[in-house]
Amino acid sequence: MNAPVTTAYSACPHDCPSTCALEVEVLSPTHIGRVRGSKDNTYTDGVICAKVARYAERVHHPDRLTKPMIRSGPKGSGQFREASWDEAMELTASKLLEIEAEHGPEAVWPYFYAGTMGLVMRDGINRLRHAKGYSRMHGTFCTSMAFAGYIAGTGKLAGVDPREMAKSDCVVIWGTNPVNTQVNVMTHAIKARKERGAKIVAIDVYRNGTVEQADMGIILKPGTDGALACAVMHIAFRDGYADREYMARFADDPAGLEAHLKTRTPEWAAEITGLPVEEIEAFAKLVGTTPRTFFRLGYGFTRGRNGSVNMHAALSIPAVLGSWQHEGGGAFHNNGAIYHWDRSLIEGLDAPKRNSRILDQSRLGPILNGDRRDLGDGPPVMGLFMQNTNPAMVAPDLNQVHKGLMREDLFTCVHEQFMTETAQFADVVLPATMFLEHTDLYQGGGHQHILLGPKIIDAPEGCRSNHDVIVELAERLGAEHRGFQMTPEEIIDWTLTNSGWPGYEELKAQRWIDVQPDFETSHFLNGFGNPDGKFRFSPNWGEAAPQGFGPEGAPGSMPAFPDYWAREDKATDERPFRMTTSPARNFLNSSFTETPTSKKREARPTMKIGQADADRLNITDGSLVRLSNERGSVRLHAEIEEGLRGGVVVVESVWPNAAFVDGMGINTLTSAEPGAPVGGGLFHDTAVNVEAA
Repeated sequence: MNAPVTTAYSACPHDCPSTCALEVEVLSPTHIGRVRGSKDNTYTDGVICAKVARYAERVHHPDRLTKPMIRSGPKGSGQFREASWDEAMELTASKLLEIEAEHGPEAVWPYFYAGTMGLVMRDGINRLRHAKGYSRMHGTFCTSMAFAGYIAGTGKLAGVDPREMAKSDCVVIWGTNPVNTQVNVMTHAIKARKERGAKIVAIDVYRNGTVEQADMGIILKPGTDGALACAVMHIAFRDGYADREYMARFADDPAGLEAHLKTRTPEWAAEITGLPVEEIEAFAKLVGTTPRTFFRLGYGFTRGRNGSVNMHAALSIPAVLGSWQHEGGGAFHNNGAIYHWDRSLIEGLDAPKRNSRILDQSRLGPILNGDRRDLGDGPPVMGLFMQNTNPAMVAPDLNQVHKGLMREDLFTCVHEQFMTETAQFADVVLPATMFLEHTDLYQGGGHQHILLGPKIIDAPEGCRSNHDVIVELAERLGAEHRGFQMTPEEIIDWTLTNSGWPGYEELKAQRWIDVQPDFETSHFLNGFGNPDGKFRFSPNWGEAAPQGFGPEGAPGSMPAFPDYWAREDKATDERPFRMTTSPARNFLNSSFTETPTSKKREARPTMKIGQADADRLNITDGSLVRLSNERGSVRLHAEIEEGLRGGVVVVESVWPNAAFVDGMGINTLTSAEPGAPVGGGLFHDTAVNVEAA
């Protein structure tokens, strides 16, 4: 007789700002069925992406790691033998202790990122880092330039309740493709269109799924968003859309901004962006005459050398228009500041050795190859302990990353769910649990909920959670901190109550807590987050932290007002195309690249190119092409795409290296140089040559 199907509740752990509230079919103590979005959660609103809806494919995948593995062949060969947990952990601990004894603790670099967004399982590695004095990590793959640009204006990483999109008369989705990456944005925007007749504007570099659903799709050249924003504000001042009374109360220097924008005309912006003047004028009129305009600002348009400046420029538009005053108006990027977490227990911020050197995550290749610009006077990195990330696919300048991971004197331990391409470089591979197999605490980046993700099913025998591995490793390494003696549930309870929120049991009973601040606070009607309460048209880029990680000259060389900052990897005769690596619908970074349905729907890596460029290069739909620059080359297949600007190509997703003809993925071409002002990945800012292969 079949056991009854029950429903359990959780939260999606993946690196998407939606952090969806989930309802999970539980078929047995070890198996799940369908996953659905919770209708009770006012942001999720019953809608989740298709890849998470079929999560059973991932949890019950036959290729999951379930036994520790120790390398038995040459480094990078993928040859391993099975081992016991005791042997694997003892080898890992002994190697790290040897490195510490010979080179000092900073020669060990715990390296992680957003494979899970759970606060305990993601960030607990920092407790080990701080207890031992290992090198710290500046996480720059995703958010550093976006956050810096947003905070430069508002002074605080927060904004309008994103559910207010449904109450807007115009929703501007700028530099993000939520159809692929955050479906709930579309849920609320389309609700506004159906119920209020709202217009949806999508601003991007190609005709993606979001642009196709928009009423106005604006396709510009990569990295030129600041020029468009300046022209819109120029028109606002010129045509009387600017709310001077609002700016006098809430902005720092509207007169200086207006004078600065005098030369930032639509004609000036058209030359830079590739947009027709008429399209710029139409967009400016739409937002200028629609008080309830909601600017939903994404991450994609910030992943370039001028990304922070582009974010600040776009964010300045609602301040010029006074959109913040209206329900359904204003701007939103991320709500990180509203949670005010006390992270000292999770991350060991009270550990005495917490002030070790900081290394830039995006600079993994140069760091492993001994670049003294990163290492300073400190020791080389001799040991890596990795959780929640797959840099052999997702890090920039892959040839340098792979060269570094191949070092015979480098010890690497990877704690993973699958034998990823990073794991194949490891000396020790440890099998990890998935989010339904452990308990964790989550926050919504794209909304305003604290959520609990309780353990729902038992993990396959042999898999251990991040927390359990950190605790055991700490014991073997002699690392001391009270968090190593606590369960995840105890850490969650302490973190909640010491951050001013209800404790674990209450969160467990409620499933989530809505912590959205009131209307006046969310719309900054009591003042922005800067000391003077003003929105900064003229930001102090030098306030961004941590200092010392930007390119030479930054932050001092950054624009004093919103502007187009011509810092892109510019096209040249040798590299005449600008490439972005935009996200695919069925993958999420390197996750889901192993699930059958996602692989089938994405089919193979492709390069989108406009018809005119393809004709000029004798490239046909489906033909093999080579992309190259000074960092290397990759071969993949062409896809003719309508709507791309001339000289622009798009490669969606982070496909495994092995999916490419020559066995090296698209990040072979992306640069590890830092973005401004404090570092950041340049994944959408790459100049390449394109030729028929």
